[in-house]
Parts: sequence; structure tokens; C-alpha cells
Amino acid sequence: MFKSGFVTVIGRPNAGKSTFVNKVMGQKVAITSDKPQTTRNNISGIHTTESSQIIFIDTPGIHKPHHKLGEFMTKEAINTLKRVDLILFMVDSTKEFGSGDEFVINELKNVRVPVFLLLNKADEIEDVGKLKLKVDKYKRAFNFKGIFSISALRGDHLDKLLVDIENELEEGPKYYPDDMKTDHPEKFIISEMIREKVLHHTKEEVPHSVMVLIEYVKYDDVNTDLLNIHASIIVERPSQKGIIIGKGGQMIKKIGTDARKDILYLLGQKVYLDLHCKVEKDWRNKEIQLRNFGYSDQ
Repeated sequence: MFKSGFVTVIGRPNAGKSTFVNKVMGQKVAITSDKPQTTRNNISGIHTTESSQIIFIDTPGIHKPHHKLGEFMTKEAINTLKRVDLILFMVDSTKEFGSGDEFVINELKNVRVPVFLLLNKADEIEDVGKLKLKVDKYKRAFNFKGIFSISALRGDHLDKLLVDIENELEEGPKYYPDDMKTDHPEKFIISEMIREKVLHHTKEEVPHSVMVLIEYVKYDDVNTDLLNIHASIIVERPSQKGIIIGKGGQMIKKIGTDARKDILYLLGQKVYLDLHCKVEKDWRNKEIQLRNFGYSDQ
């Protein structure tokens, strides 16, 4: 019997959701960084075996929004709860149970599908007694179908988790071809790869203000083996543009060099990446800009 289903991964920012999905997939389908709120859209990872096809949905971290983009991100995550067959609620084992967890759990009480609790970064906990007390808090707050201690980074206990996930799913069709790993178009993946390098190379307020827009992707007129990619890094203030460009253009060059390596690996061909930086004042609070950049359900 072949099984299939959709499984959403939800939790607070920096719980390790994207790292988990990438580890399960065995390749990068979602960008990662040490900055909170890295994931902005729901990202799917399609895990196919001989017996099942599990579509994992990596969601933005659920948090108290401070702008329209934040509202969209939290809504994106919560909206998946009623459209899936199983929910994975991931928490950071090194953090205390807090109001953010209570908010997520209150949302979970409105759904009727099984929920697994994933205690990520469990390998970093030395005091097993303290970990048990945390587990007890979660168990009192919600009736989870299963509880797993994992390490998304190292892959600890993911094999058993995948077995239990498959056991929860019902018989179903194969929604996607065997070799398909995500349903997002290449332009979206490329833009995310560029944004990931911005997150890695910049600090403070800049990462949260950045959006990457792919202007065009086309083959070179002369060298037909070369793919030309023109992209704009959008920021909210001129001072942020200065940081992105850097002294003598060194920062944007560094971002482009690192991003090009990932894009080259993704596409398997020669790439020319042309990066520019533009200022769109307060774009995270402007509905028209959010729609133009794909951050709207309108």
C-alpha cells in the first residue's frame, strides 16, 4: 500500500524547521541562517520512497508581527494547519516554554489532525531531568500523538520519526514525480539563495529589511551555454544600501560570488550573476510592494 500526505512543520523562529526539512531531504530546499524569521514563505520538500511520498511544508516562524510582512508570515504558517494530514510542532529544547509556545498550542487546539512534538537540539541538553520537566509542560498543555527528541542538524532519530510519520498517513497517490524535490520554481529558489548570502554577510537590522527580486533569467546571446541572471537586492533605507554594496563594492561582490556557487550547483551550468541594490522605503508595510514581491495572499 502506497501512502502519501502533507506534513507541516511549525514553531517559533529559529527552532530549526528549515534545517530539519533540508536534513530529511538530503539537500537544501530551504535557506538557513542564524537570524530569526529567515523563512518568509511556505517551502515544500517532497520526500519520496518506494512506500510513500511525504510533502513537508517548512513554514515561517510564528511570532508577534511588527509589520505587514510579519503578519503575512505568521498567517502563512497558521493557514497550513487545516490543510495538512499531520503537524510537526518543533521547539528548541534549549529554550524555556514561553508565551510563543502557548500561542502555537492554542492554534493547534483548533485542528483535528495528529500533532507530533519535536524537541530539537536535544543533543545540546546535558541535564536529562530538565528536559523531562520541559516535556511534561508540553504534555500538560496539549495531547500530542507522539513526542520525539531529535537533532535536525546531526540527523539524530530522524529515521524513526519518518517511520512514525508514514504510519500516520493514509493510502494515497503519488502527487509529484520521483525526482522532484520541491514545487517552487527555479527563480524563487535562486532569489532565496541570494537572500541567504545577504543574511550570512550582514548584521543588525539589514537582514530583516532585505528582499531579492529576480529581474530576468535568460541565456546569453553569444555564449549559449551561459545563463545570465539579473537580480535586485531590495532594502528600505539608503544606509542599508551602503552596507549591502560595501566599500568599493566589496560586500555585494562577496554576496554575488557565494550565491553564484549555490546557483551553479542548483542549475548545473555556467552562470553570470549581475546584482544591484535598490531602495524601496518601508516596503514591508506597503501592501502593493508585498504583492509585487509575492508576500501576499491576495
